[in-house]
Amino acid sequence: MTLEQQLKHKIDFKTKPLGALGLLEDLALQIGLIQNTLTPELKNPSLLVFAADHGLTVEGISPYPKEVTWQMVMNFVGGGAAINVFCRQNGINLKVVDAGVDCDFPAGVPIVDAKIARGTRNMRHEPAMTASECAASIQKGRELVQAEAANGCNIIGFGEMGIGNTSASSLLMHRFLHVPIEECTGAGTGSHGEQLTRKVQILKEVSEKYNPKTPEETLTTFGGLEIAMMVGAMLEAAEQRMVLLIDGFIATAAALTAIEMNADVRKNCVFCHSSNERGHQLMLEKLNARPMLRLDLRLGEGTGAALALPLVQAAVNFLNDMASFESAGVSNKE
Repeated sequence: MTLEQQLKHKIDFKTKPLGALGLLEDLALQIGLIQNTLTPELKNPSLLVFAADHGLTVEGISPYPKEVTWQMVMNFVGGGAAINVFCRQNGINLKVVDAGVDCDFPAGVPIVDAKIARGTRNMRHEPAMTASECAASIQKGRELVQAEAANGCNIIGFGEMGIGNTSASSLLMHRFLHVPIEECTGAGTGSHGEQLTRKVQILKEVSEKYNPKTPEETLTTFGGLEIAMMVGAMLEAAEQRMVLLIDGFIATAAALTAIEMNADVRKNCVFCHSSNERGHQLMLEKLNARPMLRLDLRLGEGTGAALALPLVQAAVNFLNDMASFESAGVSNKE
């Protein structure tokens, strides 16, 4: 039997009706295949939150000023954000990464300094990044995951912070999935009415201005420094045979980009929740992904990934610890 057949047999002969643990059974199979074993284990879970600023914010695409990016990063390192609460609750090692925040953080604060630039350029006038900035971001993301792997981590979540990054994600989704920009663009941090209409119009104008050919060129043109770094981190994590916990709209846009670069990444992705951000559900459908949670989250930061970890652990635990019909002496159906 192949490993997949062996795993299915092990799952099916647990003391339960066939398929009775639903999505947890699919997860157990997926993680066993990722780790190439009948007895997977999750070690040293970590979560990387990538933060950066976006030049397009000067066009009024967000109701919040860009200063909120660095202010929220300080909240992360101070332990006061939702992601801090959920990581503490679930024993997740949280690292906050400055991928490109337009701020000089005080010396000594626990931030991973990976700053490539002080934010992206205004896409309305020029591409968000240069090719070298995008490549450097991807490479830095890879290096950060290599460090996590060296510490024994084999399951990693991804979060982000960056005023304006739903706009970058909408553009990536629009380009890769060929979906009208209106269906890709939502409230973000709270754009409604005239402001949302303006946001859609600006994103249309930006999209029509450029014609990138490759996934890398598309990311360079429309992405963000934190998104590009997340893409690199996801590519590396998949190569390291890690389980990838994918958060909401922005993290899924990064995963979509990574999958465009290397289709094998998809096999390692666990999509943690379906967010309330317009476009996320459609993106999940296009990726043939069944999200684990539907909590009407719309926060980012990796919160959905942190909340989903106990369910991922439950999938591994039932596979390893639950009795089989034979071992428990329970009669199976005919």
